[in-house]
Amino acid sequence: MDPIQSLKAALDGHAAKVETIFGQIQEQVDAIETRLNRPGQHGGGSSADRAAAEQRRVFNAWLKYGDKALKGEEIHALKLADDAGGGYLAPSDFQVELLRNIVQFSPVRQAARVGRTGMTEVKIPRRTGTMTGQWVGETEDRTASEPSYGQLTIPIQEMAWYCDISNAMLEDVAFDMLAELSFDAGEEAGRLEGEAFINGAHPKRPGGFMSTAGGLSSTPSGHATQITGDGLIDVFYALKPYYRNRSAWMMSGTTLAMVRKLKSGDGAYLWQPALAAGQPEILLGRPVFEAVDMPDQGAGTYPIAVGDFNSGYRVYDRLDMSVLRDPYTLATKGQTRFHFRRRVGGGVARSEAIRKLQCAVS
Repeated sequence: MDPIQSLKAALDGHAAKVETIFGQIQEQVDAIETRLNRPGQHGGGSSADRAAAEQRRVFNAWLKYGDKALKGEEIHALKLADDAGGGYLAPSDFQVELLRNIVQFSPVRQAARVGRTGMTEVKIPRRTGTMTGQWVGETEDRTASEPSYGQLTIPIQEMAWYCDISNAMLEDVAFDMLAELSFDAGEEAGRLEGEAFINGAHPKRPGGFMSTAGGLSSTPSGHATQITGDGLIDVFYALKPYYRNRSAWMMSGTTLAMVRKLKSGDGAYLWQPALAAGQPEILLGRPVFEAVDMPDQGAGTYPIAVGDFNSGYRVYDRLDMSVLRDPYTLATKGQTRFHFRRRVGGGVARSEAIRKLQCAVS
């Protein structure tokens, strides 16, 4: 056989063996990955699940013992964003739990349109005037008409607080620090933003839709101090059909109790039960949200708001919850201080989409 052909045949044989070996190795790797991805196996779950679990473990270790308990790569795992301002952003599962808690305390976030921003303020162009046309004759002069446009600016505000925890409690391995901090921080953030989204005013808080700056129109209830069934119907149908068909009611628990007792002329309750479990109650065909920061009925008050909150109100998150661990300030007292901060903005984007009911005689 020709030497070149012999060499080529030998190389082909080696290549086939190498390919077979690589195939066997790949089969073993695939089998290992399959076992690892099965729930309950060593390192179980997907790679994303394992990464989330590792972030949670590292974050818990940092909460208890600080930077000294972490390796270089573990500290790097905590730096999930560049704008944490000296703190560490909580791992992703902490953030999800946090938002779930906020919804419980802040129905405005649940009803409004929520977005994210990387700036200190959000500018939204909006139309302030429409074109005005008219009927004309065949050769009659036409009148010029132009729409007008303005700009809505929503500044991003900051909420911040701190809490002190004893070092003995931090060292207790049976204490689920992450779950406790998640719930407590979510509760406080929900309390702050829930009140601000309804009644807040600049310069330090998001703009509330019930504040004077919100610019909402109102409808009298038909009574000097109380809510009436006729007033509910009047304020509901004062909305334009587009907003009315996408609307929701917002009122306090005290007002809810009173409204549930209202009846129509034939004795039927205006209030209707939810169509399915877990869904909001229904008033005049639209869902109702209980907001603890809405005022109760009384002379001159505005106890109810109704409208398309998704079109009418905007919420923008700038920075998720940032946590800064301070083991020095209270070291002599055996405590560690944790600083929390979050940046969020809110404001009325379209005042015609939401309307208030005022306790007053028309």
